Amino acid sequence: MDIIRRIIGKVGNPILWVKNKLLAAISKKATFTFEKLPMSLEEMKSLPEIAMDDAFKTAALSLLALCAYSVDREAGREMLDFLRDPRPMSPAELQFLNDRLMDGKDYVARSYFEGATPENEYTPTTPYTVKVISNQYSKLEGGKYMQLWIHSGGADSPRSITMRKTGGGTWYLWEQNLLSDIRIPKSQDGWA
Repeated sequence: MDIIRRIIGKVGNPILWVKNKLLAAISKKATFTFEKLPMSLEEMKSLPEIAMDDAFKTAALSLLALCAYSVDREAGREMLDFLRDPRPMSPAELQFLNDRLMDGKDYVARSYFEGATPENEYTPTTPYTVKVISNQYSKLEGGKYMQLWIHSGGADSPRSITMRKTGGGTWYLWEQNLLSDIRIPKSQDGWA
């Protein structure tokens, strides 16, 4: 009984401690750093992550493509189509991007980089750093799909992005939920 008290004193509830350790072992966090944001498919192809041999790399590249789309829709579309190959963007998906990133909402994609918050108008620290996270629920349909999460400085919880693996081992962008509404920049907030 004395040994049980000592264990509880050191780790708290032993069942929760074991559960948290198991979840930490299952979870993975990958950090990607970029000196500059690519503004074309050619620039994106020069990055080492372009191998897309890991779902985390494809998730990070997808965020870069969304940032490019915020600035230059044609270049961003080309980047997204490359990341989605062999399934290019449909007209409805392009309209969704236009709706979510219009009217000065180019900050939404930038909000996923470290340091970007409503208080600093979603200006990320440089070099640009993004953390992509998995958890115990990330692998879907036997590992054919991988759902990952990225935290936005303007949201309370991370947003999901899903990749699909081909038979050759390449991970492509399947679906992104990164463009949901977030807190507006402080300069646009009449209540701030």
